Amino acid sequence: MTDYSIWVLEYSQITQMPRSAVVYGAHNKGTSKLPYCYVLLKGKGRTILLDVGYNNVDYGAYFHTAFGSSNWHGPDEVLGECGIRPEDVTDCIITHAHFDHMGGIALFPNATFYVQEKEITTWVSYMALPRQFRWLMGATDPGDIMRAVDLAKQGRLVLVKGPMEDVFPGIDLHPAYETHTPASQYIVIRNDGKRQSADAWVFAGDLVYQFENLDGGTPDDPYYVPVGLAAGSQANLVFTTHEMLGRVGHESRRVIPIHEEGLKDRFPSRQTKHDLRITEIALADGEKSLVK
Repeated sequence: MTDYSIWVLEYSQITQMPRSAVVYGAHNKGTSKLPYCYVLLKGKGRTILLDVGYNNVDYGAYFHTAFGSSNWHGPDEVLGECGIRPEDVTDCIITHAHFDHMGGIALFPNATFYVQEKEITTWVSYMALPRQFRWLMGATDPGDIMRAVDLAKQGRLVLVKGPMEDVFPGIDLHPAYETHTPASQYIVIRNDGKRQSADAWVFAGDLVYQFENLDGGTPDDPYYVPVGLAAGSQANLVFTTHEMLGRVGHESRRVIPIHEEGLKDRFPSRQTKHDLRITEIALADGEKSLVK
């Protein structure tokens, strides 16, 4: 039995991301393509997104240019390839508050959003600091934090305090404090619904960018290499990587880094008419493939 269909949906990309940002210590090692993606889950009567991308307007458009992004498409087009409208999305789980993960809040008008409480409150505290501390805001749009507060006013924001099992059936949230951001979280999908699952997947947000963070580029003798971009501690990222792998029996292919271009080589995928990738991780019982 498989409860949820899972697709990784590319919506934009950086064609030349410095390797040192992706893999800690990879200085003068050139660049990599870095897809921007979110994850679509369908099952148990819900349509869920893991992260929501960014909206290419206002400060989101500034980040789009500043980071050298290209080929941005909104969720009407990206989800449209899956037969879904943005209005159909029931729930959004946010791994962290960087613009490319939380900047699309306004694009999903009927969804309830789930984010770690400490993630929101810490960014608010950073926003209150004097101007000389502005580096701390990094890739975070203050407008996104204010939009999250407005979600609370609308009754569409759930602030998660630490680990949360079965936020939806078979879906668990786990915080990773002081890692990539103050309170990033990763998502575990136990896709057979069992507490001791034989079909679990971890969606890591930006706790890992690429497979190399999981195995050091030497899968026969793996070691953990943290991402280069961290507001917290690289050591915390290493220990979190070990923790995430433990959730899936240390089967590294079950930890999904959504910025990994090589996902298409491990899972079925296809290019859309907008030259964006759909990667199919799992199909729920009775669900039709979107890539075949």
